[in-house]
Formats: sequence, C-alpha cells, structure tokens
Amino acid sequence: MEHRTGARTAEGDGPAGPDPDARWLALLMHAAFFLLLGASLTRFLMRHPGEARTPWIIALSITLAVLYLLGPVLGSRPTPRRVAWLGVLVAVWMVLVVLAPSFAWCAVPLFYTGLRILPPRAALALVALLTAFVVAAQLRLATGFDPNLVLAPPAVAAVATAVFVHMQRQAVRQRELAARQRELIDDLLRTRRELAATERREGTLAERQRLSMEIHDTLAQGLSSQQMLLQAADRTWSADPEAARRHVRTATGIAERNLAEARRFVHDLAPADLAEGGGLEAALHALAARESAQAQGTLTVRCHVEGTPHTPLPDRVQSALLRIAQGALANVREHAGATAAGLTLTHLDDRVVLDIGDNGRGFTVEPLDVRGSRPAADGGRDVPGVRGHGLPAIRARVHQLGGTLTIESVPGEGTVLSAEVPLTTVENPT
Repeated sequence: MEHRTGARTAEGDGPAGPDPDARWLALLMHAAFFLLLGASLTRFLMRHPGEARTPWIIALSITLAVLYLLGPVLGSRPTPRRVAWLGVLVAVWMVLVVLAPSFAWCAVPLFYTGLRILPPRAALALVALLTAFVVAAQLRLATGFDPNLVLAPPAVAAVATAVFVHMQRQAVRQRELAARQRELIDDLLRTRRELAATERREGTLAERQRLSMEIHDTLAQGLSSQQMLLQAADRTWSADPEAARRHVRTATGIAERNLAEARRFVHDLAPADLAEGGGLEAALHALAARESAQAQGTLTVRCHVEGTPHTPLPDRVQSALLRIAQGALANVREHAGATAAGLTLTHLDDRVVLDIGDNGRGFTVEPLDVRGSRPAADGGRDVPGVRGHGLPAIRARVHQLGGTLTIESVPGEGTVLSAEVPLTTVENPT
C-alpha cells in the first residue's frame, strides 16, 4: 500500500493538494520518453533504410506514442483499466525491442510509469523484466561480450528504482506530517475555544457570586432591618409615638444607604467606557478608535459630536446609546464590507440623535412586519431568533427609551442608521 499511496502523491492528487515537484518529475519523464522514442526511431531509419521491417517499426513507434498519450486520460489511480493499459504499452515496447534493439532505452520512463501505478511486488517484477530486455538488446547490438552491457542496465534500474521509492516515501512522510500538524492546530484551536468558554463561564459565575454576596450584605440586610424597624414602629405607634418616630427615622436612613448602594451597583454594571469617566462623547471616541485599531486598516471609524447638552444626559440614555453604537459597528464589521464608518452624536434642545453610517454594500430596506422586525432582506442582520444582537437589539433599546429608529440604505451605496431619543420622556431610575 505504501507505493500506491506514494503513487497518488506523485501524481499530485492526494488530500494535501497538488505536489509541484511530482508534477515536474512526471513532465520530465514524459518528455524523456518521447525524446528517447524519437531518437531510437531516427537511429533505426538512418542505419536500416528500406528494410522490410521498417514499416512495422514506424507503425509500432506511432502505436507506442499514441498509447503513452492515453495514459493521462485514464487517470492516475491504479484501476484495472490503467493496469491493462500499462500491460499493452509494455507489450508493444517489447515487440519493438525484439525488432529493433535500439528502442531499449525507452525502458527508463517505463520504470517510472510502472513504479507509479503498480503495487510494490508487481512494480519490481516489471522493472526486472524491462531490465532483462534492455540487457538482451544491448548484447544484440554489441559485436562481442561486454560485461558493462550486462551490469550497467541493472545498476541503472536499481538506482532509478531506489531514488523513486525514496521520493515516494518522503512524499508520504511529508503528507503524514502535514496531516498531524493540521490535527495539532485543530486541537489547539479547539482547546483555546474551550478554554475561553470555560473562562467566560467561570467569570460569569464569579460575578454572579460577587453580586449575590454584595446584595446579601447590603440591600438584603438593609431591607430586613427596615422591615423590623417599621414593624416595631407599628407596634409602638400608639403607646410610644416618639419611639415609633425614631424607628421610622432609622429606617429612612437605612433606605438612603441602600439607595446609594443600588446606585453603585448600577454604576458598576454600566458599560466600561462610561465607567471610566468622560461621559458619552469620550466613550464614543474611544469606541471609534478601538474599532479602527482592531480592523488593522480595513475599516476606519470616525466620531463627531455636534452641539452641547444643556444638562447631563441620564445614565440610562448614555448606556443605551453606547450599546447601540457598539451593535451597529459590529454589524458594519461583520456584514457591510465597508472601509469607512462614522459616528455622529447630535445634541438638540429636547432630544439626542446618534447616527451610524458606512460606505458598505448596503441592502434593500423592507417595511417592518407585525412584530416590529425586519425581514431577511436586511442582509441577514435582522432575523429574529437567529442573533441576539444586531438590529433587533438596537430597535428594542430605542423603543425602551421612547425613541425612534430610522434606517436608510441602498444596495451598493452604504447604510445610515439613526437613533433619536427624546429627553423629556426619559426618566433616570436612580
């Protein structure tokens, strides 16, 4: 099986893909065969013109050339039809050698063909048979016995066979090594994905544990204390009003501390860019710079701010608009094929508008269905149940703020997504 595997490698049609070295070697052997065949026929015609066997020699030479040309048509695998073709080819060559010994050196390319097609034992038997014919032909041409004519052809055949077998084995080893490398790379990538998933799960569990402990030690304890104080105030309200008022005041103080703790939790769970300070404008600039850096020259994102807010934007609005920008840029990066994108934040008297535009491939904007979702004509970016992000999440965030989402896009001319949020109807929960 080793020769057969190597034969397919030599042909260049193995799983690893085409082998350039094997292809060039095959072309070289093909050229050598026709060169030797032409030289042998020319030598015969020059030395034996007008003989009775000359038409047979010419006809057999043409037949041998045509048969050899049929080899690539039959494919490279050792099928019964290809083995039969090789048998006919060798038989015609043997007849030629019997009629004209000068055709014996065409055996060298036939060595290569046999080693490439046949199993190891059959290939070695064929090489031995061809070598015997070459020796016999050389002895017929010689005027006397010459030891070189007996020893040189077997030596040449042995060297050629050893070189070819070594090349086959090297090709097989290289393919096996490449396959093992691919398996190792696949294992490494799979392990990295599993490790990343494990780290995310562990991080999520650790954060849940931290939040549960924080809530238990602050909010839960405070609420329990408030309940006890209010119950005590209710019991003593008639008998000792002053003590009841003290209980109520103490419960009010605990409620204030719990409110501060709740606000701290909200701040901790806000987007990291906002938590670092600087407000929404600084967070959008940081997002644009980060997206441009991550794209490594394939996408440039710019950020522009127009106007100034009369009052600081509510935390809820800042967080939602930043998440909308992140989701829209993710769509641009994954689906639009754009080279440039822009974030524009516009502060108006009673509302704030965030525009995200790109110069990508665009799409045909279809009307909303009854669920408020856009059909698959959005380039697959707004298919409910398929993605947890993208346009459905953006539309949901805008709707929660009482705003409107507008999408303008034409195939081949890019896309502009505009999220308009009114400030008069947005209440800060903190």
